[in-house]
Amino acid sequence: MTASLPTRRLGRTGPETSALGLGCMGMSGMYGPADRAESIATIHAALDQGITLLDTGDFYGMGHNEMLIGEALKGRDRDAVILSVKTGALRDPDGAFNGYDSRPEALYNFVAYSLQRLGVDHIDIYRPARLDPAVPIEETIGALVRMVEKGWIRLIGLSEVGAETIRRAAAIAPIVDLQIEYSLISRGIEDDILPTCRELGVGVTAYGVLSRGLISGHWSKDRALGRDFRAMSPRFQGENLDRNLALVDALRGVAEGRGLTVAQAAIAWVAAQGDDIVPVIGARTRERLTEALGSLDAVLTPADLAALEAAAPKGSAAGSRYPEAQMKHMDSERG
Repeated sequence: MTASLPTRRLGRTGPETSALGLGCMGMSGMYGPADRAESIATIHAALDQGITLLDTGDFYGMGHNEMLIGEALKGRDRDAVILSVKTGALRDPDGAFNGYDSRPEALYNFVAYSLQRLGVDHIDIYRPARLDPAVPIEETIGALVRMVEKGWIRLIGLSEVGAETIRRAAAIAPIVDLQIEYSLISRGIEDDILPTCRELGVGVTAYGVLSRGLISGHWSKDRALGRDFRAMSPRFQGENLDRNLALVDALRGVAEGRGLTVAQAAIAWVAAQGDDIVPVIGARTRERLTEALGSLDAVLTPADLAALEAAAPKGSAAGSRYPEAQMKHMDSERG
């Protein structure tokens, strides 16, 4: 029997979804080796506990993640799940990223493969992973509108774009949500992007709420990384890591004083920033999933929220959230 969780509506035009979503990227090698059986068990546990939003990208593991989710959904009620898919990133067999392609003909190709790998006849929310500088956003959104008309996708989302791009996109078609990094130590959206989303009725699905595990309370300085995205992430390097783990220690003191783990406090803080925000948790195991779900029981008072923000003040994180080469593709980071 499926349990129920608190729900939130995604923007003015979107569906109700569970108050937490499950991000599946880490199940396909982005954070080092993953256990296939445990990954599927974690997806099943999430669905059984009432999570309805599953997030992926067609470039996670070069299609591996979509096939994994497709396998996990076999025998499940398709209509009980909201599938969110990012697209457009170009990769090679070595795993390197080679830019983005949001031309209409490319998007039609990408969605065809995604539908096949997922084993479904439609995708609930489809979004370009980044802004393609060679393609006007109006052209990209126009292609997504035609996909809606065809029934291939239901709703249109955006990812990691700035306020101006959000406005231009929303002038073409309703945008259900913006997927973007938001956490106690990544608060750049608060100045312009979040107010723009609220003005236009665009929901926010917040990824990186634990900053890729950095503020989970489980990270240690001597952890070996190997083939792991975090091996290239500035926040996990040298003195940056030392400074960031000091922030975690400060957060731990606040969290434990409220009967929470650091991860639970960090997730609850993001959820408390507005009912239009749905944190997407990147749990790769049932143990981490259970911990994250415990954040839904947290009741943070204004004093609690202030204490967490004082422990990790805005702008206090050391290092950018992506390597410099990838930051260049982040429309959300431009002036």
